Amino acid sequence: MSLRVLTWNVFHGRADPPRDEDLLDAFAMRLAGWQWDVALLQEVPPWWPPALARACDAQARFALTSRNALLPLRRALASRRPELTRANGGGCNAILVRGMEVVAHARRRLRVWPERRVVHAVRVGDGVWFANVHASTRPTRARADVALALATARQWARDEPLVFGGDFNVARIALPGFAHAGASHVDHVFARELACAHARAEIPARGALSDHAPLLVTFAGG
Repeated sequence: MSLRVLTWNVFHGRADPPRDEDLLDAFAMRLAGWQWDVALLQEVPPWWPPALARACDAQARFALTSRNALLPLRRALASRRPELTRANGGGCNAILVRGMEVVAHARRRLRVWPERRVVHAVRVGDGVWFANVHASTRPTRARADVALALATARQWARDEPLVFGGDFNVARIALPGFAHAGASHVDHVFARELACAHARAEIPARGALSDHAPLLVTFAGG
């Protein structure tokens, strides 16, 4: 039996090159068409996770990140003119889970300056944890965010298997005690206590959606 984990920064629901229109349905259709069990998403408009979950027949858990004050106003503007609001439309990290029961969800704030960053994770019924992080943009801060996020996720998971992924904002990084299962530039998936020696990484076709390529890692015997 395999375990398939996707990580994707969805660029606040925007396209590259830009398309100044609401792309929720386009992102939902693309996600629904890929074969994954757990999706770790970053830079998600905060009102998107329930709709994405419905489209993908999944459960959703999310954690707010930055620029979410006066969210109804931000939503009204971003839904109509995403290229006008850009990141100011608000954001969250989201975890979608297919075919497994989510039995726990934990979150921790990593920093508030210069932007709020969080790590959050879910535990599924068979005892595997999946942690999602979007680190700061400067390398020194990014590495500090990843280190704190990893230490936090290890406390949550204790000795249980742990998949740790997301947008690390650094291209080269090693995590002690974890195998590097795959990368696409600054987006990574690491794992502990899984069959990483047989992991296969691929880049699903996204068209013009987002400025990040999605990364899909399949763990054989997961």
